Amino acid sequence: MAPLPSPYDSLPLGPAVDDLPAIRRIGTAALWRALRLGWEDFSANPTQLVFLAIIYPVIGVVAAAAAAGRDMMPLIWPLLSGFALVGPVAALGIYELSRRREQGLPVTWVHAFGVLRSPSISSILALGVLLLAIFVVWLFTAQAIYDTTFAGVAPASGPDFVRQVLGTEAGWRLMLLGNGVGLLFAIVVLALTVISFPLLLDRPVGAGVAMRTSLRAVVLNPGPMALWGLMVAVILAIASIPLFVGLAVAVPVLGHATWHLYRAVVPRQG
Repeated sequence: MAPLPSPYDSLPLGPAVDDLPAIRRIGTAALWRALRLGWEDFSANPTQLVFLAIIYPVIGVVAAAAAAGRDMMPLIWPLLSGFALVGPVAALGIYELSRRREQGLPVTWVHAFGVLRSPSISSILALGVLLLAIFVVWLFTAQAIYDTTFAGVAPASGPDFVRQVLGTEAGWRLMLLGNGVGLLFAIVVLALTVISFPLLLDRPVGAGVAMRTSLRAVVLNPGPMALWGLMVAVILAIASIPLFVGLAVAVPVLGHATWHLYRAVVPRQG
């Protein structure tokens, strides 16, 4: 089967850069289209059971950290929120499914493992290690913010920690500063990866080219990319409310949608 025609060919291209792929200038309509196509890909090849098998062990790790002692309590929220920093790695298989479906190839959840045979697998691994490093730096930063705010004194218990955070002026400072710094980490990861991982699956380029292309896509489309980051954050937050069950659908849908956002921004080769 031939690849499906692109609906984005009429969108304007940004200025050419010799060693980077062309970048289109998109509008907000492309974001909604990406979400719709992401839902269609998910409906055609549901993977919620696979993601349930991934999400709940992660939640178990966080729960175990919470039960390990009061010293870990300040890191519960940074752990939960920080997993979004490594989310693009978890979505790699989803990008591969959308890539195959776009090309008219057979698609089952098993094909998600085709990522391991990608010509760019070494660059994918390098970028994954970078995201893991950013995640670790975020945890150390969050701990430093807590220690500075509360002079390094660990909470006596879970209820005491909640009272500290929600019922004191220092607690409000902690939330404002911590979430503000966390937002900066999220912006950095969004700028580095919104295009890079799909590009690495689509073309045999290096990690440096992929990240520079992603940064350029954000620079040329600041409004749509900022809105995309907000949409992803809101969807993940809503999906987390019912005991995190909704993440088993939200994560793969957003993964599929990210592939279509990539295709809206980066024209097909040739």
